[in-house]
Amino acid sequence: MGRLAVAAAVAAWAIPIAALVDSIVPDPYMDEIFHVPQAQHYCRGDFLTWDPMITTPPGLYYISLAYLASLFPGAWAIKVAEAFDPLCTTALLRSTNVIMAMVCGVLVHDLLLCIKPGIGKTKATAYAILVALYPVHWFFTFLYYTDVASLASVLAMYLSCLKKRFWVSALFGALSILFRQTNVIWMIFFAANGAIAYVQDLSLSDCLSDENSEPTDKSRTEVSDRDSKVSALGLRRRRTNHPIRKRGVVSGSTKSHTSFTEELFDIGFKIWNSKCKVLITFAPFAIVLVAFGAFIIWNGGIVLGAKEAHVVSPHFAQLLYFGLVSATALLPWHFTPGRVSDLFHWCRKNKTFSSLAMLIALGLSFVAVHLFSIAHPYLLADNRHYTFYIWRKAIQARWMMKYILIPLYVYSWFSVINILGKSQPRVWVVSFVFSVALVLVPAPLVEFRYYTIPLVILVLNSPVIGNGKLLALGSAYAAVDLFTLAMFLFRPFHWGHEPGTQRFMW
Repeated sequence: MGRLAVAAAVAAWAIPIAALVDSIVPDPYMDEIFHVPQAQHYCRGDFLTWDPMITTPPGLYYISLAYLASLFPGAWAIKVAEAFDPLCTTALLRSTNVIMAMVCGVLVHDLLLCIKPGIGKTKATAYAILVALYPVHWFFTFLYYTDVASLASVLAMYLSCLKKRFWVSALFGALSILFRQTNVIWMIFFAANGAIAYVQDLSLSDCLSDENSEPTDKSRTEVSDRDSKVSALGLRRRRTNHPIRKRGVVSGSTKSHTSFTEELFDIGFKIWNSKCKVLITFAPFAIVLVAFGAFIIWNGGIVLGAKEAHVVSPHFAQLLYFGLVSATALLPWHFTPGRVSDLFHWCRKNKTFSSLAMLIALGLSFVAVHLFSIAHPYLLADNRHYTFYIWRKAIQARWMMKYILIPLYVYSWFSVINILGKSQPRVWVVSFVFSVALVLVPAPLVEFRYYTIPLVILVLNSPVIGNGKLLALGSAYAAVDLFTLAMFLFRPFHWGHEPGTQRFMW
């Protein structure tokens, strides 16, 4: 079991289903009507034509060109513009994401072994297959969208950063931004936490080197009693006051009695002491960030096309939706009697803090739902999306429904934060929540596709669950996948105002 098993498992279902989709839905579908023709322009060597309705950079088209060149090296060698044009069919372009889905599975497997070394290859393989079956990610494996390749590049960036290959990680960060601009937030998140881990390792190694250093020259030990006492006292004081010892850190773990403010101060102190090393080591990320800033200034905004439909908006309710969707998608972690009991005991143990936090969360959630809940025209106009039906049949069914869901939103986020806090430092958890907010809150359109990357990060950093729960969740994912595929392929419908057949789904 391992990488090969993950790739083989994903290929075993992805290749035949992709062939089925291409045979029944051969023409570009939904946003493919923009992406496929744009990629075909690139296949003809026309890199100057750009569809103004496309909002994301051309990373997917470059990857597709490289992929087709690897499939047909002779066509690449003869003449790109003429030889590649007939090869850029919708089916072949879609198959780019089949390869990317296999890459995603392998990366999830490797990330789990890196984050949780004791998980074992068999369990890591099962987790990777589970992520590959996650319905939103699974469905877009068979369409020519940017999501699967975007996830692959972000996961590659994460893995490289954890392995301290920062130049490689920054390169994957730049590539991820070419798929979707908001991936710059995940690059900053990985780089910031990588820098924290880097300075903590430096501080720990300095501490250990101090402890393990012993005088080797006999003459050094033959000093006056007074000097010996002063030196020993100074060394003892220095070791006692060392930030790692003061926090009670052993191999990177932090004792619970340390306050969040002290943790921040400690991190800031370590970064300041190693600022030159940090600046040099993490300079690649700074270069990518500066280049991205220059792009925003040149472009006049973060999106490329259709700017009027993607105006940055204070959509704070989006953050609440993510909490509930991710907790539901990871049900064995969050909605079980054991989890509810665990949270209840945590609240009893921290009565004052938990009560205050709950009241604040409920109040802010009410404000977000009441004042910052946006119904984008795209959400209301297209019934090929699940979100269309959820919004119409659930959230907007009764005026009270959106308020009734508030306790579920709050519970979901409490559960997510509580679980992450068991395996990650508080700074990591806070920065993750802040990153999710930066990615989702400015987006006026509710799209489950936007939740995929943070949800996968949640899976990677949540506690390991038993095989029974994994199997149950995987079976649920597979059932949703098959239902979605059946609706998409075999339940076509007609627009009321124009001829032609469209298909249900997002």
